[in-house]
Amino acid sequence: SAKLRTGGLANVLEGDSMDQDVESPVAIHQPKLPKQARDDLPRHISRDRTKRKIQRYVRKDGKCNVHHGNVRETYRYLTDIFTTLVDLKWRFNLLIFVMVYTVTWLFFGMIWWLIAYIRGDMDHIEDPSWTPCVTNLNGFVSAFLFSIETETTIGYGYRVITDKCPEGIILLLIQSVLGSIVNAFMVGCMFVKISQPKKRAETLVFSTHAVISMRDGKLCLMFRVGDLRNSHIVEASIRAKLIKSKQTSEGEFIPLNQTDINVGYYTGDDRLFLVSPLIISHEINQQSPFWEISKAQLPKEELEIVVILEGMVEATGMTCQARSSYITSEILWGYRFTPVLTLEDGFYEVDYNSFHETYETSTPSLSAKELAELASRAEMPLSWSVSSKLNQHAELETEEEEKNQEEQTERNGDVANLENESKV
Repeated sequence: SAKLRTGGLANVLEGDSMDQDVESPVAIHQPKLPKQARDDLPRHISRDRTKRKIQRYVRKDGKCNVHHGNVRETYRYLTDIFTTLVDLKWRFNLLIFVMVYTVTWLFFGMIWWLIAYIRGDMDHIEDPSWTPCVTNLNGFVSAFLFSIETETTIGYGYRVITDKCPEGIILLLIQSVLGSIVNAFMVGCMFVKISQPKKRAETLVFSTHAVISMRDGKLCLMFRVGDLRNSHIVEASIRAKLIKSKQTSEGEFIPLNQTDINVGYYTGDDRLFLVSPLIISHEINQQSPFWEISKAQLPKEELEIVVILEGMVEATGMTCQARSSYITSEILWGYRFTPVLTLEDGFYEVDYNSFHETYETSTPSLSAKELAELASRAEMPLSWSVSSKLNQHAELETEEEEKNQEEQTERNGDVANLENESKV
């Protein structure tokens, strides 16, 4: 009865709590979590239910898919105003270029007009006995034109400053110095903007897909790079990064962890002589992040490979950088690149129509770790047979020695018995 009472009481409490949850107008507010935590919570649930689209860190055209938000210290952009202007888009750069010159001309034109107005030059325009500060300056428009002529050093000869105006001479010196500074700054900014090597990077191409296949008996990840121009990239080097989220042993979640992918750093193969298209290879060994990834597991991985090609432009000597990326759907397992280089009559010809083409080849679907384990197992029976034979031989020798010792002891015992009987 006690159990029934407690069970009934539990049911009543449960029913009351359910009714309270349904009918209560008070909503229970969940604690506010950081944006990163809110993004991480449903990720584990949706990973099992639906296949989530991989968000690129670097797009195929090399632009980084990262937006900087909530930047409060915007004054730092003004401390490096030159780089800020260079990084602006062309329409804003041209707008600032025009506005700086226009505002400067208007500002000094207003000062020239104020000087003429304060000295009374406007009241003695047609007086030949009056010596104005600037001859033939009869209004704000003429003062504005004189400001343009002074700063740009055009010198038409119609409006000329006189030597009876010391304030005008000081203003002329100030405008000349400031005008030279503005010219140097804006022209230098436009020159750097025009000569940026970003357009040169557009002629550096990467293959659409990366491939995984066997090369010299080892599983390798490969992609192809090429240069469309005849002018070469000097001191070209290639790097690769693996972008993948990870969780540390302490429970810290790193959303975009970067891991180096060795593409020949220790052997010098990462330094390229990029005259014709080259296939960049990464050997999947124990130090590789792809050591335990098989063909069946690769589509389930949420990773991105970012490749970076750097070098100096031969024509300008400026550093150029081209970027691209590969996600899991762009990595083909069991494929190789189609050759693009052919030998013609006296020269080599590159067929860029086949630059992105691949063909299928026989490649094991196991991971590099599993292949290494299979290779080691294939060698184990030989070592086992040799060791077992040695052990058996040692055991036989010990058994023979024990038998010999027993026979010797038995013989010694028989001899002792015979001597005792003879004495008796």
